[in-house]
Amino acid sequence: MQLYLIRHPQPDVASGVCYGQSDLTLMHEPFSLAKQLQQQLPDNITLFSSPLTRCRELAQALHADPVYDERLKEMHFGEWEMQMWSDIPRQQLDQWADNPLHYTIPGGESVAQMRQRVLEFVADKTSLAQSPLALVAHAGIMKVLVGEARRMPIKEWMALHFDYGTLVKLDWNL
Repeated sequence: MQLYLIRHPQPDVASGVCYGQSDLTLMHEPFSLAKQLQQQLPDNITLFSSPLTRCRELAQALHADPVYDERLKEMHFGEWEMQMWSDIPRQQLDQWADNPLHYTIPGGESVAQMRQRVLEFVADKTSLAQSPLALVAHAGIMKVLVGEARRMPIKEWMALHFDYGTLVKLDWNL
């Protein structure tokens, strides 16, 4: 199964802010990016998207009938949402760094919980898919899927970086 992972365009938020599942608008309209991305996608693609505005607007510009799924939302950063990373208590950041997969952010979720919901989504959709799938999602979702597909250790896939508007094509055989 071919998966096309697309990171949303840049949201309208200050640099250095932890925004996870906060619903933010886009800094710029998504139409020119959508036009570029459409040239890289097969005609028969089924497109799924996070329902958050920064993904939904690009999904609507890319496809006539995108399907939204809550499981494609970015990681829920709980009490850290909309705080400057520099204002998050150092002790909490250190605890997360010491146990990046299983540390649960206060009021939020762990990377393991996010990973589980994303893998459940892909298992549900790829078992039924007759055509390639595109996902308009977030960097955290892309890290999980690229890491799983390439069988990377957690420290490696958590360190991956995807620019806004990036498209990654994966062969999903899990």
